[in-house]
Amino acid sequence: MTLPAPRQGKDPGRELAEPGFWLQPPAHRLAAFARLRAIDSPVFVPEGAGHWALVRHAQVQEASRLPKVFASAPGVTTPEPPRWVRALFGDSMVNLDGPDHAQLRKIVQRAFTPRLLAAAEEDIHTVAARIVDDVLADRPDEFVSAVASRLPLEVICNMMGIPERYRAEIADRVNHASENIGVERGLAARLRVPGRGLRALARMQRMVAGIGRERRKNPTDDLISALVCANVDGQALGARQLGAFFSLLMVAGVETTRNAITHGLTLLTDNPDQCDLLLSDFEKYADGAVDEMIRHSTPIIQFRRTVAAEHTLDGHLFRPGDKVVLYYASANRDEAVFPDPDAFDITRSPNPHLGFGGGGPHFCLGAHLARVEMKALFRELLTRPVGLRAVGLPDLAGSNFDNRVRSLKFAFERP
Repeated sequence: MTLPAPRQGKDPGRELAEPGFWLQPPAHRLAAFARLRAIDSPVFVPEGAGHWALVRHAQVQEASRLPKVFASAPGVTTPEPPRWVRALFGDSMVNLDGPDHAQLRKIVQRAFTPRLLAAAEEDIHTVAARIVDDVLADRPDEFVSAVASRLPLEVICNMMGIPERYRAEIADRVNHASENIGVERGLAARLRVPGRGLRALARMQRMVAGIGRERRKNPTDDLISALVCANVDGQALGARQLGAFFSLLMVAGVETTRNAITHGLTLLTDNPDQCDLLLSDFEKYADGAVDEMIRHSTPIIQFRRTVAAEHTLDGHLFRPGDKVVLYYASANRDEAVFPDPDAFDITRSPNPHLGFGGGGPHFCLGAHLARVEMKALFRELLTRPVGLRAVGLPDLAGSNFDNRVRSLKFAFERP
């Protein structure tokens, strides 16, 4: 059972529960998190049934590394997925704990063979170069659709072995499935929109299940074949597991990387000194630049946990059934870990950001590929003799779940 909100003057966590908080400018939200980090113990956020906010870097790390205490089941998103949705679509890896999670993750990790990863990295460089060739030829002015979305979508589809004829539809389904996650909506929209998102998810999963059936009969050299033909303790991915994993790759892998790329262009535009430093020796500074883009933008704002066993953290006793939210966006600006945390500094070292999670069994499987994608794309974008820059502010979705960018205008400095 969730504990009642603390009785102490104005509830310090109430601001996070106010309608419209996530529509405020980023600086407003970051200032609110800074105020919460200054409080000695976790604070209660009276949103719905309520949750306890973990906003410090050390808090998020500790909870991430204690999965037997802070469980991912029944779901890491807000609101939690209803039981009927989980029964229909299967449980995503991010919503599993213990042996179930370990077994599924083992199957997936075994499928990512050195040969497959090497081929994926080579493909990333090829796709990045082709995208920038297209941009220079067509001169579009909207960055998300022309650049940032294309790279992770094409790379994942190539790696999975998705036939070309399905890809436009998959891109559309991904947008419908994720467009309202964490976005505050009126009652009519809440009743109407989930149906579209679930239909998109169902069609996408049926599509990949059909491909999986074909690959069991006629395997090829791709990730779907590796997953459905795997033999890890006598197990491979079934149709529902494959569908759930593909949905996770599409929504998490595509959305998070595209948002990090888009925020990255904005950060380089707003900080020309850092852009000049990166261009002065790209190979020297690129890895640091990518990690700083991820820290600064924090593509996934928060994940939810349910307390499974009593545990004391920063003086607060958590009891089974309590709901806890790990605010990565706040942890990545923790003054105790990151000097001058609001500055964009590509030389920041060390940079122990939590953009891929706080460690433990749920650390992001795609972290390495995401870094390779970002580095390859920015090498192509910045080293061609045209000069690219963001124009205006990114159009943010106002989600409490991910730092999603709907669109961003961009321009060429030279013809």
